[in-house]
Amino acid sequence: MDLGVTGKRALVLGASRGLGQAVARGLAREGASVIAAARDEAAIAAWAAAEAPEVAARIQAAGLDLSQRASVDALADKVLADQGVDILVNNSGGPPPGTALETGIDLWTKQFETMAAHIFHLTQRLLPPMSARGWGRVITIASSGIEQPIPNLALSNGIRMAVLGWSKTLASEVASKGITVNIVMPGRIKTARLDQLDQANADKQGKTREEIAKTMLGTIPAGRYGDPEEFANAVVFLASRQAAYITGVKLRVDGGMVRGV
Repeated sequence: MDLGVTGKRALVLGASRGLGQAVARGLAREGASVIAAARDEAAIAAWAAAEAPEVAARIQAAGLDLSQRASVDALADKVLADQGVDILVNNSGGPPPGTALETGIDLWTKQFETMAAHIFHLTQRLLPPMSARGWGRVITIASSGIEQPIPNLALSNGIRMAVLGWSKTLASEVASKGITVNIVMPGRIKTARLDQLDQANADKQGKTREEIAKTMLGTIPAGRYGDPEEFANAVVFLASRQAAYITGVKLRVDGGMVRGV
């Protein structure tokens, strides 16, 4: 299937590692020109250099600190000066683990800016060129915690619900302009972030990380953690020409872990 992204320009946030890296790589392999943004530009350059030369040539590293409004605006200015992008993949990474009872207002406010408000702002700035061209894709990486709250991840559960509401609202506002807006929710995908969460749960429960992982595997019908490339494939499809009539949806990539339909 021709996904129709060859020659499209994409911006992928949080692209130095994990899911963001996998999505940026997937889009570049399909022929898109990718701006891979993160605080660690050297890490982006390193993984891009490991790609085939024709793929690496389509990947450009850019600095971005989502916790800083000035950094968000600087990236937006840079992208808009070069005619904007066709595909925006919002990815903020994950906040610190913790319960709702122990999380204070300062941390809520700080994380809301990083994970929600600054993403809303960046998206709003990058939408006009998409509207002018009559084609665009806005895809936000969230979490399966949107549908089934994850213990000890109060910040993620709460803030990503706000991102879901924003995404659904925006989808209805821009659909007539040829722009789709969707959410993709990873379950337990094998990344450094997942190892961090397993270790945090292990420390909290007085267990080993291996014991936590074994317990979690028992909750996944597929019987394994997902591969970042499997998750990226879903995002790349939603970014494609073939997904033009899919908007305002949330797609789980979780091996069947969430039992609701």
